[in-house]
Amino acid sequence: MTGRRPHRSTYPGGLRGRSRATRTGALTAGALVACASLAAGCGAVPGATGGSGDGPITVMTWAPQDTGATNKPGMPALAQAYARWVNGQGGLGGRKLNVLTCNDHNDSVAAAKCARRAVKEDAVAVVGSYSQYADSFFPVLEGARIPYIGGYGLTNTEFTSPLSYPVNGGQPALLAGLGGALAHSCGPVTLVRPDTIAGDQLPALLDSGLVSGGHERSHDQRAAEDATAYDDQAGRALAREGAGQGKPGCVVPVLGDRTGTFMDSFRRAREGRPDVRTATVLGSVDQTTINASGGASGPYEGAYVTGWYPAVGDPAWDPMKKLIKEQAFGDNNVDAADAGVQTTWIAYTVFKEVVESLGDGEVSADTVRRALDDGLEVGTGGLTPDLRWTFADKLASVGFPRLVNADVTLQVVRDGRLVSARRGAVDTTRTLRNADVA
Repeated sequence: MTGRRPHRSTYPGGLRGRSRATRTGALTAGALVACASLAAGCGAVPGATGGSGDGPITVMTWAPQDTGATNKPGMPALAQAYARWVNGQGGLGGRKLNVLTCNDHNDSVAAAKCARRAVKEDAVAVVGSYSQYADSFFPVLEGARIPYIGGYGLTNTEFTSPLSYPVNGGQPALLAGLGGALAHSCGPVTLVRPDTIAGDQLPALLDSGLVSGGHERSHDQRAAEDATAYDDQAGRALAREGAGQGKPGCVVPVLGDRTGTFMDSFRRAREGRPDVRTATVLGSVDQTTINASGGASGPYEGAYVTGWYPAVGDPAWDPMKKLIKEQAFGDNNVDAADAGVQTTWIAYTVFKEVVESLGDGEVSADTVRRALDDGLEVGTGGLTPDLRWTFADKLASVGFPRLVNADVTLQVVRDGRLVSARRGAVDTTRTLRNADVA
């Protein structure tokens, strides 16, 4: 979560039942200009990239690996397993699926290199990927008119670019939903987040949920995203929570892979203070993290966790688990409970439906993009609402025209297991409309 300030960097109330809000909002002049430029090709790169006729369909999946901050090796690993699975069944519409992978190294230069490689290799889409450097890779993809399907939702550009087709609500929905869940059960709330450009957007998003539930705003506590210990930050967070009256305080670490490091420090600092609760978002914690920290006796016990999708025990994940068992058995990077792996599965599910919608026609970046822009509605087997992308959607008025799925699920760590805290999902659209993310 470092690097140059993006066009609008992200991370973008009370949890109530899911409502299928009518898609509203005006098509902005900027969006019209962007779409018109893309339709004209921007004078940069020829429109038909790869995958025509009966030849192989090439896509790319990228994510950071082997870095000192957040790593998502399971995303490219799942993509390769998906290709083996699809090709073993005859491919997509009889065409072989060729998956390229790239390591963005949590680095803006490397992210741009991944995008340039996607252009060079005639990729028809970038699918199920993770990068915080939208300002580096999106201009490359936009110049070549290559769609970005199912990004992780780390930057606002993923919810504004006409080339982006997100499958979840990213950090905006997770934090807004978490704030809503904590508003009625927590005293003072302290957010421990990375001292980075992307991290700067987190407080407003959490606060949108807290305020919608009648709670005061959180205390914003910055921390290095690559620290090896957080003793000082844990101590300061606990001291602040101890100053509250009435309800016990809540500490919300959102540090990606370093959340576990913070919780190690927090466990030591918290001795004798069992009243202070913790909460976080999926991606900063998963079942593997909980197991490694001690399960039911660990610091996550009782913690609320918001996610985009149903809990990993839901039957809707069975097809993905079957694929992992058959094609990625023994690869420890591919964890069915990992939010990145889950997002990649859903992104490839979307891509498969797009290709099938084209029938015997050409599969290219242009045809994939046109199918999505022409209103194709994609089902994901119950893992998300049906997805359809427009530029006049329900969050366009607050700068998220591509955020079409604002649903989140609320989970809790109970007896060392991450389980659903309530049935169904919650639509955070109304909460996000009031978020101050300018």
